[in-house]
Amino acid sequence: MKNAQKDAALRYHAEGRPGKIEVIPSKPYSTQADLSLAYSPGVAEPCLAIEANVDDAYKYTAKGNLVAVISNGTAVLGLGDIGTLAGKPVMEGKGLLFKIFADIDVFDIEVDTKDPDKFIEAVKLISPTFGGINLEDIKAPECFYIEERLKKELNIPIMHDDQHGTAIISSAGMLNAVEIAGKKLGEIKVVVNGAGASAIACSKLYLYLGVKPENLVMCDSKGVINSKRTDLNEEKKAFVTKRDISTLTEALKDADMFLGLSKADVLTEEMIRSMAPNPVVFALANPNPEISYERAKASREDLIFATGRSDYPNQVNNVLGFPFIFRGALDVRATCINEPMKVAAVKALAELAKEPVPQSVSSAYDNTKISFGREYIIPKPLDPRLISRVAVEVAKAAIESGVARHTITDWDAYVYELERRMGHSNDFMRNVTERAKRNQKRVVFPNGEKLRVLQAAQNMLNEKLAQPILLGSKDKIAKLCEQYNLDLSGAEIIRFYGDEEQERRERYAQLLFEKRQRKGMPQQYALKKMDNNDTFALMMVEAGDADTMLNTFSSDYGKKLHAVREVISASEEGNHVAGMFIAMTKRGPIFMADCTVKSPDVEALVKTTKLLHDTVKKFGIEPRIAMLSHSNFGVVQEGSAKRVAKAVEVLQNQYPEILVDGEMQANYAFNGQLRMEKFPFNKLQDKDVNCFVFPCLSSGNIVPLFMKELSGYEIIGPVILGLEKPVHILPDECSVRDVLNMVAIAASY
Repeated sequence: MKNAQKDAALRYHAEGRPGKIEVIPSKPYSTQADLSLAYSPGVAEPCLAIEANVDDAYKYTAKGNLVAVISNGTAVLGLGDIGTLAGKPVMEGKGLLFKIFADIDVFDIEVDTKDPDKFIEAVKLISPTFGGINLEDIKAPECFYIEERLKKELNIPIMHDDQHGTAIISSAGMLNAVEIAGKKLGEIKVVVNGAGASAIACSKLYLYLGVKPENLVMCDSKGVINSKRTDLNEEKKAFVTKRDISTLTEALKDADMFLGLSKADVLTEEMIRSMAPNPVVFALANPNPEISYERAKASREDLIFATGRSDYPNQVNNVLGFPFIFRGALDVRATCINEPMKVAAVKALAELAKEPVPQSVSSAYDNTKISFGREYIIPKPLDPRLISRVAVEVAKAAIESGVARHTITDWDAYVYELERRMGHSNDFMRNVTERAKRNQKRVVFPNGEKLRVLQAAQNMLNEKLAQPILLGSKDKIAKLCEQYNLDLSGAEIIRFYGDEEQERRERYAQLLFEKRQRKGMPQQYALKKMDNNDTFALMMVEAGDADTMLNTFSSDYGKKLHAVREVISASEEGNHVAGMFIAMTKRGPIFMADCTVKSPDVEALVKTTKLLHDTVKKFGIEPRIAMLSHSNFGVVQEGSAKRVAKAVEVLQNQYPEILVDGEMQANYAFNGQLRMEKFPFNKLQDKDVNCFVFPCLSSGNIVPLFMKELSGYEIIGPVILGLEKPVHILPDECSVRDVLNMVAIAASY
């Protein structure tokens, strides 16, 4: 499995365009006039404007939304000093997180020196390019010196996330944990195990928030940092305790909180049992914490426990902080990230955890009831409210503390801007994927001998997305696995046509015969159908031996769909099947139907729209539906326009809870302001539409694929709507990612 994960990771970074980030033009460039404005001679004008007023760089360049992620590769993740180039994938990854969580652009910069003064000089020389600088993966103690000097000598936000990110997130968790435990910050006794950059930053912030210095004990690999020690650097000397203790065991007796930023398995159940009532334990060593979740929870019932892992409650994850802290700092052109801004982020995170959790977040976690308490003291990373809550409070703190060069006065407008710039596309797929992981559905692939399917199955196992079932020859699959270094030992492989499955084939044949006997299918024909891998896979779903099936088609989608309908019935409500594509766009996911099944009459339009509405609701998204046409609101009263108009009338009468209107052209559907100017009576008003129903099969099928090739949008589908059980058919040329996206969709509901 380890080799397979290695190969999957290498493929991910190498396939297509190498790496994880790219630069995309943000202005038109298709004509000579565009280019003359972008470069010579037009570019001279903003140059002269900036020469006259340097702050105009924020107005005319990307500086205000550009962060440098800078490292010298001396402390990369848990890999240590691996060098600048070896650390570059991590820096690119940090850039990706900045972009997807806060729409901040990033250049990753790898500085090839271990000399802190040379490093500082390099950063200072390039700093005019950027609105902020995120220092990353620099070893202690040099990281302290580097950050402090850069903060003093530059006038843009500087933050070493390895220090302050963990400090901010764990502080938010600490505030809430202490409140739940019924204690006060000024009275709790805290033990910090680990004395590196993050541990020291956490301790400093805990003290700033109200923990008393005499109540904080820090341990390193040699034991308690006490007055007897003669091997301490300046950073550690600030945390010398006067207590006569030397070991972690001694320090933890009657302690209220343990913060671990050290290594796995240094904490025991006995140590936790020696702590005060309602103890707080943050075991943040990665990938394995100082004590496992299971052992910690078994040690005592009154424990409040957090780790750095996503598979347990209360994950202390830096992505809850740095994107939104920089977002707020950039938007007010802050000269630094100061303590009031960090505390504002802490309090915003702590308060957000106390609020009711949106349905979209609950859906991502299998509709688990998530509410403030011992198992939920920190917001989930997938919470879409993070950007508007944390960035806003950071921006306010920057203004109030006097480090902002730009003042925001209309905070409602700022919140709207933040939410609009992010859309919900990334949130949508993250939520769907998280929900699929919790459901752990069994997905059967009829074409289990295809390399692309095997690679997708490998990814499913690695990511714990779902449980793959592969139909095919075990020998052929084994040879492919050996050839391409795949480990599918966790997948179920079924040689469906062999004697070993005879009993199952007969059972499935009987079920199919009973289902189709009054529709002309003889019993012997039903048995013969079990020799077909597609039918066998469908019967696995029908019989409950699999939860969903994913198949491919080479040319005739309709024929494959007919085979599906022969086994899997349409749901009783509506008795109608339709096809949907999902386009992942900057404005959020866009749902489109009917794209694959049939050109609709009025009744079919109504049923398709109802199916689309109900499906989108399952994803925790409020559907806003436009019925498309070549006509706008009765301009044309014949043909497809008339059918669409009639369907809208029926929908609004029969299903008043559905927000739908039309018929309308695509530009009016997409542009709410234009729609209101021309048709102020429309029921959608100026809302952003996220669902589109097409007037015919041709347009429904052409447009999503056109969007994919022309605009580069990721298109998921086709998704079959209206079946009793989730079964889907992808084009034969689909990629591994296409398969995984569809698995996530199918396994999430």
